[in-house]
Amino acid sequence: MTEGVTEDGFRSGFVAVVGRPNVGKSTLVNRLVGRKVAITSSRPQTTRTAIRGVRTTATTQIVFLDTPGIHKPRTPLGERTNARARETLDDVDVVCLVIEANAPIGRGDRFIAELTERASSRILVVNKVDVAGRAEVVDHLALATDQLGEFEAYVPVSAVTGEGTDALVGELEARLPEGPRYFPEGEVTDQPETFLAAELVREQLLRVARDELPHSIAVAVEPLDEDEEPAAGGRLRLRAVIRVERESQKGIVIGKGGSVLKEAGTNARHELESLLGVPVHLETVVKVDRDWQRRPKSLDRLGF
Repeated sequence: MTEGVTEDGFRSGFVAVVGRPNVGKSTLVNRLVGRKVAITSSRPQTTRTAIRGVRTTATTQIVFLDTPGIHKPRTPLGERTNARARETLDDVDVVCLVIEANAPIGRGDRFIAELTERASSRILVVNKVDVAGRAEVVDHLALATDQLGEFEAYVPVSAVTGEGTDALVGELEARLPEGPRYFPEGEVTDQPETFLAAELVREQLLRVARDELPHSIAVAVEPLDEDEEPAAGGRLRLRAVIRVERESQKGIVIGKGGSVLKEAGTNARHELESLLGVPVHLETVVKVDRDWQRRPKSLDRLGF
């Protein structure tokens, strides 16, 4: 099938994955796509922008939009990430609202459910069934209609183990309209290499430094030798600029003797090489950009 041309019987469409922070949206999208396209972390609000992941079969193509967790914003950054999550609801074919099987349905879930009421089609996904008892899952499904409204389907899944995800894909494919192949065969995301590299560095910093790392870090990656096109199979040369808001936070990101920055950079480089299939040279530098998440000009410069 030619990209952008609709073939009889081929179905395609866009699916927004929404929910509170840390309910497993990114892990679920990675599972459904079959490859990592979004970073994950146990810390809330890890995802800051809508990320597209593409699942293609012989008869369908689903473009998933992994959205930032909708929350009560405390900074201009939070306001912007909320706005981006809401914007995805206006122009998709299906909305998946994700809630946790091992946590009570809360006010945040109800608020997001109200936002999704305008969607043309919506599915409730009860995630993390692998860590919840059967009774908890049954209770969630029973309470969902009363507390969150009517959905076209209710699907219990585990993004970690994959349980229930085939059923979810079936529900989504049944709701896709006839349409073109928006992305060519084999393409799983529209994110550029620099964006993917920046997210991987941020993910590894979150893992290596754990609770010590300030939430207010931003990572931007730029190519070295911007005027040169890398030769086929050649080394991709990148520089990651990590921004913090305070001078005191700089030492946390670097670590004793540079240990945190070195480990995070090395892990990110190895994963990027595995994903892209080319050798990568990755430089890292830490800069102080005071109160960047509260300053509109800084947010604009960082692409938020």
